[in-house]
Amino acid sequence: MVDQLPIRLPRVLRDGDDDGAVDVLQEYFTRPLRKTGYLRTGALWDSWDPSGNRDRDANIFTAEDLVAVTLLSVQVPAQGAFFLLGENNAELNHLLVDVGPDRDLSNEPDPFTPESPVWRLETALREIHGVGRTMASKLIARKRPRLYPIYDDVIGRELGTKAAHLEPVREALCDGELHVRLLDLRVRAGLDDAIPAIRVLDVLAWMQGKGYKPAT
Repeated sequence: MVDQLPIRLPRVLRDGDDDGAVDVLQEYFTRPLRKTGYLRTGALWDSWDPSGNRDRDANIFTAEDLVAVTLLSVQVPAQGAFFLLGENNAELNHLLVDVGPDRDLSNEPDPFTPESPVWRLETALREIHGVGRTMASKLIARKRPRLYPIYDDVIGRELGTKAAHLEPVREALCDGELHVRLLDLRVRAGLDDAIPAIRVLDVLAWMQGKGYKPAT
C-alpha cells in the first residue's frame, strides 16, 4: 500500500511503528509543554467551542472561527476579517452550504476539481486580503474538520503535497485502509472522537517535520 499512495506517509506509518505513532499523538495532544506547563494551543483546536454554537453555525463563518485559527498559529489580518465577516460573508456562507455537511474525506469517491464546491470555497477565501493557502485550509477545516485536511509548509513538505494537497490526501484515504488505521491510532492514543482521521495524519506529519522523535 505504501508504495502506491499519492502521498509520502510520515515515517512512523511507513515503518509500521504504531507505538511510535501513538507516542507522537500523545506528545502533541496530551502532554504539557516543558517551557510553559500548558498544552499546545493546537491540542485545543479540535474541540474548541466556547459559545456552544459550533454545530449550529456550521454553514456560517463567524468571529469565533477567526479566533479558532489562532490556535494553529495563524491570524486573519483586520482587512481580511472585515471581508470574511462583512462584505464577503454571504457569498462564503453560500459556498459552505454548497460543500454540504461534514463527512469523512475517505468517503468522497470522486476527484476534486476547480469546479468542486470545496475547491471554489478555497479559491474564494484565498482572494481575500491576507488569506493564503495555509489560512484558507485552516478556516475550511474549522467548518468541515472530517472533510478538509489542514495544510501548511511543514505538512506539505513531509507528505510531499506542496504542489497539490487536497486531492492526493483524498486519494490516499479513499480505499479505507489508511483511514481505519488512523482512527485506530486515535483510539490507542486515548484521544477524543472530535479528532478526525485527517487530523491524525496532519499531526503525525507536522510533528515529524518539527523534529520530534518518538520515545518508543
